[in-house]
Amino acid sequence: MTNKAPIFSNHGCRLNAYETEAMKELATAAGVDNAVIVNTCAVTAEAVRKARQDIRKLRRDHPDAKLIVTGCAAQTEPQTFAAMNEVDVVLGNTEKMEPATWAGMAPDLIGTTEPVQVDDIMSVTETAGHLIDGFGTRSRAYVQVQNGCDHRCTFCIIPYGRGNSRSVPAGVVVDQIKRLVDRGYNEVVLTGVDLTSWGADLPSQPKLGDLVMRILKLVPGLPRLRISSIDSIEVDENLLCAIATEPRLMPHLHLSLQHGDDLILKRMKRRHLRDDAIRFCEEARKLRPDMTYGADIIAGFPTETEAMFANSLKLVEECDLTWLHVFPYSAREGTPAARMPAVNGKAIKDRAARLRAAGEAQVAKHLAAQTGKTHHILMESQRMGRTAQFTEVVFDSDQPESQIVRATITGVAGTHLTAA
Repeated sequence: MTNKAPIFSNHGCRLNAYETEAMKELATAAGVDNAVIVNTCAVTAEAVRKARQDIRKLRRDHPDAKLIVTGCAAQTEPQTFAAMNEVDVVLGNTEKMEPATWAGMAPDLIGTTEPVQVDDIMSVTETAGHLIDGFGTRSRAYVQVQNGCDHRCTFCIIPYGRGNSRSVPAGVVVDQIKRLVDRGYNEVVLTGVDLTSWGADLPSQPKLGDLVMRILKLVPGLPRLRISSIDSIEVDENLLCAIATEPRLMPHLHLSLQHGDDLILKRMKRRHLRDDAIRFCEEARKLRPDMTYGADIIAGFPTETEAMFANSLKLVEECDLTWLHVFPYSAREGTPAARMPAVNGKAIKDRAARLRAAGEAQVAKHLAAQTGKTHHILMESQRMGRTAQFTEVVFDSDQPESQIVRATITGVAGTHLTAA
């Protein structure tokens, strides 16, 4: 009988994608075959709905395979997935990263596996130990340095899927990045659930800025270091110092802002006010004039009035945000926000559309300003690469893939730049 390699379906964030790569290695090492693994997201009710839809489709396409569901939605509502006829096994976020779990999925153990393996995520205290050398493209690798979250924003279910914050020690991170550089990677991205909380659970409680400075000092051969989504109110002095003095730290920050109105921010239980966000963006751009920002913003949070929403719209320009991730509010059962007075669904959809339009205008402004400028572009394929600000550039001739090339921007085509 021919063995069938496991099929993986990933939903949600970059961290989930990273962990899917880790599971592929674990499943391969355990000899798992003829299995379908769905790594779910729980960030919105829509994400859970899409996961269930995907599971039903995958079962139709692979009727004889063992179907395994894991990820944040499996962690927060395991019985929802255990009750689906299509599902054979439900794994929690801790269990999915354990070699012993995958050993139990080997062909000779089919039918003996416990159908629901989900422990209390809040009891997990170990650091994220699974290290994948080279997840990403051939040019860019992602390194998980943190997992979980100690904050309890009223709209967010993620801490209940990921547990409390825990950090990978700096020495482990540095060693992994050295290996990646030795393998030819020209850019590394630090990822986590709440990246700016890195270090709080480690001896001497270092900050994210300490990690960034240590990486840049101890891995001099790394051309580009990038950090993923951060909480601007938690940015430390060393991170600001790195922004100001380290050209190898990329001038692109994705900010977890969520809203532009102070009362809504308080109801969200966020740790900043709108003026804090504006002040940070102004300060970071003074330190690094070519800095660009992305941001997460929620439209239609419970009790949001039109005037409150207008403050989010204004924040797009006041912070000069470029890359927006707009989320129409979706109630998550079990969160405090789900019990607050809801905004009309039509209004939520309309406000999300207006925010996206504002974001598109900001992207157009950013792109138009690049024509004639010279950029160092990391090539992701022979014809496409990204600038330090993560702007996509398409070339009209082949370039060396995975290398950094210097080129002058010739124009704009849709949502990307062009270069000769």
